Amino acid sequence: MASDTQHFGHARWGEVATLLGPAMLLFAGFVVLPFIMAVCFSFTNVKLLQADKVEWVGLDNYARMFSFKLVDAPSEADVQPLNPSRQWRQLKRAEPAAFEGFQYLTDIRLAGSHYLIGARDPQFLRSIANTFLFALLVVPLQCGLAFAMALWVNQKFRGRVGLRTVFFSPVVTSMVVVSAIWGLILHTDAGLLNQVLRALFGEDAAQPDWLGDPRLAMLSIAIMSAWQGAGFQMLIFLSGLQGISNDQYEAASVMGANAWQKFIYITLPGLRRTLVFVMLSTTIMAFGLFTQVDVLTGGGPRDSTSTIIFHAVRVGFREQDIAYGSAMTLFFFLFVLLFSFGQKKVMERLGS
Repeated sequence: MASDTQHFGHARWGEVATLLGPAMLLFAGFVVLPFIMAVCFSFTNVKLLQADKVEWVGLDNYARMFSFKLVDAPSEADVQPLNPSRQWRQLKRAEPAAFEGFQYLTDIRLAGSHYLIGARDPQFLRSIANTFLFALLVVPLQCGLAFAMALWVNQKFRGRVGLRTVFFSPVVTSMVVVSAIWGLILHTDAGLLNQVLRALFGEDAAQPDWLGDPRLAMLSIAIMSAWQGAGFQMLIFLSGLQGISNDQYEAASVMGANAWQKFIYITLPGLRRTLVFVMLSTTIMAFGLFTQVDVLTGGGPRDSTSTIIFHAVRVGFREQDIAYGSAMTLFFFLFVLLFSFGQKKVMERLGS
């Protein structure tokens, strides 16, 4: 009788443990344990190959991420006109102790005053800005493309199943392979895109350096990423569209509603929860940008494509500073968690 009470639904606890045990062990070994280790490492100075020289440094790694220095730029009347980075180096040579550990980040002009800004890790702050820029570019582009494709393949026409397969096929292709192919397409001299421009507009046509120009590199990666990932969001939108009852559209037609009115008053409200999920998932994936940058640009040119994850991996493994890399990944985790929660609340209010 006692054994009959050891049930979990229709299964016994022993059966549940047998089925879930291997998965939970793998989850603990590859997710929970590394996360706990990263939290602990972030408060130390541990190096990848120097684990025997570990010291507790408290919040130094977190202070390093956000420490910056604001100074007045030298007056142009007092010095020979120089670019801001050279002005920073001049000031640093004049007062090395005051500028120790800080590197030039950028300059700003406010109310007629000119300031130079330095940081202990300017690459990290640039990476934050680049990560936001990528998300701002790719989220509306990818979601809009996926929504358009879903509306198209939701129509009843011959070949729509094959078209869905074509749209989804880039999603199941390795991102490394996709990035390598797009690297060939976007090559400045021999790339397909610039060859098409020459064929259409002549040999004197502009030949943009798609991955070597700081103004174009992130945009190029965003377009490639939207093309590669839109098929996944397309399927989610498609399931949402097919979950809307045809009776609503038929009733609207009887009442004389046109296609645009059906879209505004039936389709969009019916996809409210789907839109929230797609926007959230796409934003989270956008913040995790790494593979495309690693394959195509290596964070360049001039750190214009470096992201938080790419910089953390570069610092943690290539520079062997595991402690500082762990601090950045923990910051990234908390940032994405809070940002996603806030985005969800905002979108739910806008959709209500």
